[in-house]
Amino acid sequence: MSDPFDGTERSLGQLVASATAEMSALVHDEIALAKAELRQDVKRGALGSIMGIGALVVLLFSLPMLSFALAYAINTWTGGHNGNGGWNLVWCFLLSFAFNVLLAGLLGAIAVAKFKKVKPPEKSIASAKQTAAIMGNAKPHPRPEQRPALEKASAVGRSSV
Repeated sequence: MSDPFDGTERSLGQLVASATAEMSALVHDEIALAKAELRQDVKRGALGSIMGIGALVVLLFSLPMLSFALAYAINTWTGGHNGNGGWNLVWCFLLSFAFNVLLAGLLGAIAVAKFKKVKPPEKSIASAKQTAAIMGNAKPHPRPEQRPALEKASAVGRSSV
């Protein structure tokens, strides 16, 4: 692009073409910035979704196997294996369930933390607002008086006659 302040006069068509190209480049850059910010936030959101789904999977699919294994392990640990009875199996199963709920809660808290980091594309919004403010305040440059140019033309015309 040529420098608009290089001292040469440009036609109205050239000025409009230059302004259009500059606006097109500006809009293109703002769209690229918005895409980059959204891409980053989508990755964070996807990771949070995966963690949330992981919490549900752990809670749903591990409960039966883990609950039985943990309940019988607690019963064995409290003395149930040598005929002393140990803890009642009901309490062992309740402890097993509580452990699974705590694990699901931990994974769910991690998912919520990841979701809270997702935010709107602030840089793109600020840039768009700034561009809109500049365009709203933009005023056309004052045109030079046409009379001095006409006087020069008539003076040249008189001298050549």
